[in-house]
Amino acid sequence: MARLHARFHELIWPHLAHVLRVAQILTGNTADAEDLAQETMMKAFRAIDQFQPGTDARKWLTAILRNARVDRLRAAGASLNDVSLEQLDVDVADQSPPSEPEWERPQELLESFSDAQVIAAMQRLPEEIRWTLLLVDVEGLDHAEAAKVLDVPVGTIKSRAHRGRGMLRTMLGWAREVKS
Repeated sequence: MARLHARFHELIWPHLAHVLRVAQILTGNTADAEDLAQETMMKAFRAIDQFQPGTDARKWLTAILRNARVDRLRAAGASLNDVSLEQLDVDVADQSPPSEPEWERPQELLESFSDAQVIAAMQRLPEEIRWTLLLVDVEGLDHAEAAKVLDVPVGTIKSRAHRGRGMLRTMLGWAREVKS
């Protein structure tokens, strides 16, 4: 048992801040985020003997976090914000990026928004699109890795990322207009 405790504290515990950050973005509520992060870490602790050496602990924890989130939503009788893409307020499938010069430098543009503005915009996205952007754009997973964590085809990740980025761009563009 002491070996499992040491393994957990060495390999998993250092990723607590990551789990808490993702939980905060998902829930939008500090108390709920802390509860979800605690549940995730407890599940990881109980399953530490299943963690394969040499695999990415953050990806493993993210998968546990996602499952814990899904379980909580199901228990609460909520959906995952499953919305058909046709029902979304923002349709970006046929839109090209805005032609304003600042959109040609996306990193600079993104840095012009506060973390709170970006997080607020992400929280307005449907859950599965939010997860996709968290994994691909925030955590830096490639499409195949994100597909594995979310247990969906790679093409679904590509589609969700494209749509989600467009939705986020639209929301942040609106926030920029309001700010001006």
